[in-house]
Amino acid sequence: MDNAALAAWLAERQRTQAQRVERVPFAELHGWGFDERTGDLRHASGRFFSVHGLRVRSDFGPVPAWSQPIIRQAEIGILGIALRDFDGVPHLLMQAKSEPGNVNGVQLSPTVQATRSNYLRVHGGSAVPYLDSFRRPEPGSVVADVLQSEQGSWFLRKRNRNMIVEVGPEVEAGEDFAWLTLGQVHALLRQDNVVNMDARTVLSCLPDWRQDAAPGRAPHSDWEIRSWITRRRAEHEVEAAPIGLAETEGWHRTPDEVAHERGLYFRVVAVDVSSHRREVPAWSQPLLEPRGIGIAAFFMRRAGGVPQVLLRARAEPGFVDVVELGPTVQCVPGNYAHLPPADQPPYLREALARRDGARYDVLLSEEGGRFLNAQSHYLITEVESDFPVVSDEFRWVTPCQLDELLRYSHHVNVEARTLVAALRSL
Repeated sequence: MDNAALAAWLAERQRTQAQRVERVPFAELHGWGFDERTGDLRHASGRFFSVHGLRVRSDFGPVPAWSQPIIRQAEIGILGIALRDFDGVPHLLMQAKSEPGNVNGVQLSPTVQATRSNYLRVHGGSAVPYLDSFRRPEPGSVVADVLQSEQGSWFLRKRNRNMIVEVGPEVEAGEDFAWLTLGQVHALLRQDNVVNMDARTVLSCLPDWRQDAAPGRAPHSDWEIRSWITRRRAEHEVEAAPIGLAETEGWHRTPDEVAHERGLYFRVVAVDVSSHRREVPAWSQPLLEPRGIGIAAFFMRRAGGVPQVLLRARAEPGFVDVVELGPTVQCVPGNYAHLPPADQPPYLREALARRDGARYDVLLSEEGGRFLNAQSHYLITEVESDFPVVSDEFRWVTPCQLDELLRYSHHVNVEARTLVAALRSL
């Protein structure tokens, strides 16, 4: 499929997968309800996910304690991309998939994007295509297989299995699927809201074969980076205690939303969805809707000819292991506008001031199956080689070191993994 045919195919998928997403009151959610005792929002089956409360105490950031709603989805899903060789050129099997929370309906997704409830068909829907390639891969075919977290501010200990599996000529592209070169996928990563979050996180786990075996001169050795992560995990104090949704201080529930009293952060809403191209043609569900567009930025420098990116050790209440490495800047700026300058996220002003010169500046959607209209500006900005590091929360690492960290679970957060995929597209 050449680039012109690819553009036409995506446009056709947008037309054929048109879906209706309508905001409805909570009372019109089919199969969902609030627990009379705790106020938690759950599905009648006890599967899929739930929305409950979380009470947090943390020494990370300007606010030492708060309560919030959070999504709990204990089951581990599969995000998998099939890899196949065509005349010596590796191709990725990508899916055009509509999600109710996407701003534009269809986006480019992994070959398989399914929760455990989905692929066990708890909803009574149709089977997930290509699933066997990932649940029962051929010996020697697995290129990447690692558990990775998702947004630690919105999910409680949420993880998915990120997989890349080599397949043979018996695997053909179905109607909503296409074999694309890595170069084509990288080109689409430079367009707004085309490649979805699930595809981006899997792409980051693909070994970067362009890199030399030698990592080049790095300011910190691999051992020092791992020790730094361990120390930050040991020294940060984060207590996250599940509570009933009805107990979340500062949040109120109306017939249409669960929202913060100051109109900040996010709200939980209900939608009714119909789509004839999904495993289930119609359903309703809650979605988390952020207040404002986020920003996630890598600062990049070259030292001795070696590129390096500035990572921050972030503590988020939903992480499995307290701290993961995130972008230089990661926030929704509007959530901090009421705070004094000293309490603003480090480097936020610098990221905004340098945005005109960014090497990468693309608006990308977050998880469309759980979040409504959630978008972030993803930026990669080059800075001076002597750019100052303000605290021990930050470290310069090389792309080769990032590649190594991505072999392990819970080291690089989902926003940074998007930026890794973006960095490789440049």
